[in-house]
Amino acid sequence: MATANDLRRLALALEGTTEAPHFDRAAFKVARIYVTLAADGKTANFKFAPDEQELKCMVASDAFAAIPNAWGRQGWTTATLSKLKAAELKAALEMAWQHALPVKKKKRR
Repeated sequence: MATANDLRRLALALEGTTEAPHFDRAAFKVARIYVTLAADGKTANFKFAPDEQELKCMVASDAFAAIPNAWGRQGWTTATLSKLKAAELKAALEMAWQHALPVKKKKRR
């Protein structure tokens, strides 16, 4: 079971990531925001590509759900942290982080 502390630790370990307030959430970004953590620490919103979002929501529908608006159609996906193992959280963070890197710094994993 992943926690808000796990998300914060794993996100900040990714190269170039900083944390800053974003409305009522904590945002983690490199060149762009790639994940936000809810104030209650129970959920996080990840920026995936639409096809990645579809896969995550299909494979782990108990943990991931598309945000039901225009943001969701762009790939923003809510994850219930308690439904994720640490390894699943790390994989989701790395996937979202890739989308936030400056074009020149994109890494292949």
